[in-house]
Amino acid sequence: MATARLLASVVMTAPLDTAGNPLTLVSVHAHPDDEASKGAGTVARYAAEGIRSALVCCTGGEEGDILNPGADTPEVRANLRAVREAELRASVDAIGFAELYLLGYRDSGMVDTEANARSDNFANAPLEEAVGRLVEVIRRERPQVLVTYGDETAFYKHPDHVRVHEISVPAFDAAGDPDRYPEAGDPWQPAKLYYSGFSFRRIRALHDAYERLGEESPWAERIAQFPADLAIEPPTTYIDVGDYLGERRAALLAHRTQIDPDGAWMRVPDDLLREVFPWEEYVLARSLVSDGERPTANAPERDLFAGLRARHDAVAKAEARGE
Repeated sequence: MATARLLASVVMTAPLDTAGNPLTLVSVHAHPDDEASKGAGTVARYAAEGIRSALVCCTGGEEGDILNPGADTPEVRANLRAVREAELRASVDAIGFAELYLLGYRDSGMVDTEANARSDNFANAPLEEAVGRLVEVIRRERPQVLVTYGDETAFYKHPDHVRVHEISVPAFDAAGDPDRYPEAGDPWQPAKLYYSGFSFRRIRALHDAYERLGEESPWAERIAQFPADLAIEPPTTYIDVGDYLGERRAALLAHRTQIDPDGAWMRVPDDLLREVFPWEEYVLARSLVSDGERPTANAPERDLFAGLRARHDAVAKAEARGE
């Protein structure tokens, strides 16, 4: 009975790190909708556990194409930034983010476009300024885990995605340095830096799911280009999101300008996705955690907060699973 009461009291408390701080994750994305297609299930899973997550969206997505014919109207085109922000907020609610931060930059568009030459876009913003804005968020939220993009230029060269990587890596260190950005708040050093992953194994599993349904696979082109993907770092961390695919689907559908509910990307049902690939993948890029060995593709982590959780939290989870 005493153990049951202790377990109940632990479960009702927000999970803590070993220093007694609430576990928190900050996720950095380039455009509205990126948060729905990268890591939405992970955030939903952690939200259900009582872990706080905050989203940083760096641009307004003004240069995005309208990919859903049902949303392509003159009114939407004339107010695309406001429309996409409203979609983003609906997605944030569906996923379970506790806070949304807009860095305020304009979508940079693709290289050699008119939008890409604008001085107010994300790619052309002074690097120190953009890093400082992210540092301020990190210090306010005090996350143990920062999730961002790796070097994606091998397969996707969008300037805004490149810039997310360029500001996140220095911000990880600068946030904990009292001599950097003193006006941005009290220093806070995150313990882990992750890159969102997307392995060929996942692409193949999703492609095969379309073939099982007799549907044309939107992954066929990527399959054909596979040798170029060999440069991508293999995942070190897999988060099982099989029970949170509904939240991910709702988040995607919230982006009505980007997602056609009848389009190819939404045709694989969640039950089949859960069967073929119920994980979201990450690459551990930096870790200041001293416990345990660094995860690898052959010995992966199953938790972004591995090595960070307070012992009573880990014990409670083990007891809840009957271990």
